[in-house]
Amino acid sequence: MTAAGQTAGVLLPALDLGAEREDPAPRFLDWLDQWLVGVASPLRERARLRRMYRALPRIEALGRDYAGIAEVELVELVAAFRPVMRRGGLTQANIERCFAIVREISWRKLGLRHHNVQILGGLAMLDGRVAEMATGEGKTITAGLAASAAALAGTPVHIITVNDYLAARDLATLKPVYDFLGLTTGLIQSGDRAGRPQVYASDIVYASNKEVAFDYLRDRMALGQRTGLLHRKLSGFGQAGSVNSQTVMRGLHLAIVDEADSALVDEARTPLIISQESNSVDERNWAEKTFRLIEDLQQDVDYVLLPDQRRIELTVAGKDRLWTRAEAADGFWRNRLRREESARQALSALLLFRRGEHYLVTDETVQIVDEFTGRIMADRTWSDGLHQLIEFKEGCKVTPRKRTVARITYQRFFRRYLRLAGMSGTAYEVKGELGAVYGLSVLAVPTHVPPRRAKLAPIVCATRDEKWNRIVQEVETMRALGRPVLIGTRSVSASQELSACLERACVEHAVLNAEQSEDEANVIAGAGRVGTVTVATNMAGRGVDIKVDPEALAMGGLHVVLSERHDARRIDRQMEGRTARKGDRGSTRDILSLQDPILDLAPPRLVEWASRRQSWFRRRAALALFRVAQMRAERAHATERKDLLDQDRRLGVLLAFSGKSE
Repeated sequence: MTAAGQTAGVLLPALDLGAEREDPAPRFLDWLDQWLVGVASPLRERARLRRMYRALPRIEALGRDYAGIAEVELVELVAAFRPVMRRGGLTQANIERCFAIVREISWRKLGLRHHNVQILGGLAMLDGRVAEMATGEGKTITAGLAASAAALAGTPVHIITVNDYLAARDLATLKPVYDFLGLTTGLIQSGDRAGRPQVYASDIVYASNKEVAFDYLRDRMALGQRTGLLHRKLSGFGQAGSVNSQTVMRGLHLAIVDEADSALVDEARTPLIISQESNSVDERNWAEKTFRLIEDLQQDVDYVLLPDQRRIELTVAGKDRLWTRAEAADGFWRNRLRREESARQALSALLLFRRGEHYLVTDETVQIVDEFTGRIMADRTWSDGLHQLIEFKEGCKVTPRKRTVARITYQRFFRRYLRLAGMSGTAYEVKGELGAVYGLSVLAVPTHVPPRRAKLAPIVCATRDEKWNRIVQEVETMRALGRPVLIGTRSVSASQELSACLERACVEHAVLNAEQSEDEANVIAGAGRVGTVTVATNMAGRGVDIKVDPEALAMGGLHVVLSERHDARRIDRQMEGRTARKGDRGSTRDILSLQDPILDLAPPRLVEWASRRQSWFRRRAALALFRVAQMRAERAHATERKDLLDQDRRLGVLLAFSGKSE
């Protein structure tokens, strides 16, 4: 299909180049709108679900008709269907026929035939929903259904993944299907910027959320103040193959977001920033003076530590003490806002950010570790001088601070797509936020085969050392049965601490964390073998497939041990979802301690009280405290995301007024 919208001499609807949705402005009656939507939502949801379920037998009947035809006839069928789909769009009849065709092609080219639950997930995504599908239910080929239908209807599709590896893997899996349908495909990989206009001109583009969002920001910078609809459309005329085009993207038409809760919620706490660098010598001098400024400040006297909000507040006495120390300094330190913000950042660097948990130091470089994925974010730095202060604290070379040239949050970016959908194994817990921020509802898709995961009774130990010893005993018990074991940890330092305990017990094991991320695929590939022990941060919780040996399945399957609770219950569910996939056998157990970091967010007196109880009562009390701590963390993160969205909206107005791009 050409850019002019003609195929075989048939005039087809033109593509809306440069399309995107305007950022919605907050309205005074938003609360009333939400209440009215909440009242009407159950009725509307039931009607939409009935329509989806009624489509399943019709798709099945069409599939039986296509199953008996020869491949040459299937090719002719696809060729005849393309202009019909392009002219008619995503009508119910066209979607059902398209799904039946794609299902048959998938069976012939991949040996995979979509189950009814996958058909349901594809329908949900075309309906603008997040399909919650359990781990191992085939989200990759489910997304292919929705992407194929939308692309055949003339809508450019972006399939957004959490990293480059998954984008390349998923495209390689489905490319034979797309090729048979006559759809062009493209892959965006970090570090490779050549030919991106041609890649984005493809019908279906696979990319990580970071790459797509930064390309959008660069396009906005290239357009400058000319970001109106007319300028976006004019900039698109050179897109299909012109290397001189100002911009690389041809609009935000449809995004299907894999691991939607991670991309749309967890990563929404970090704005995407394009910046220019300051002078590194000046930054080191500033960091040195800042740490000198906060020397001997006392907690609860000069400042208050708020760990549940990851924030530090200066008291009146602390502010006065800073002013006394700054009186003899230069003009920068006599400015109250600059002085107090620098002090808060330095105290945060010392007290709130810990090596091995929030960052690593490799080759004298501070690298941020994503708390939700466990992966290194090599190209990211903390803002407002925090990164430079941590570098100085760790004795590393202080790098230049980055001055913001353009910025946007994932929340504002994804809301600009004309159509948005997603899929995830754990979206139900954040369905309220997905609805309020993105207008997305969540459909919980049932599993194809009933799950056979056994959740064993949790164990709560008094100390971390006791916990590690108990985990080693659990591992030895499972290895004696021939079962593979996957142990989930919250941080790199915790994975190293447990690894040392296993070494002392002479237990052979593999470690998967941000420091060994290059070998991730090999470690995961071997994690299901008989007697294998794998220690992993939660980077093993998303987008990976652990194949369990038949011999191990016969003995009970993969056993997953959760050694810590994460800030969000969803992350724990992701790790539990590594086992008992597709109806296989498997089990999980929580082995925790009252010294785990998450309990810093629980009332200290209650934690101390629980530690003195008998083991059976301590377990019940501690589990309640863990849930309270998680709820506090989830609430704090949600507030942080809301504040960031409000701040980003206000900043967008200011930047637009000043003539900048975002």
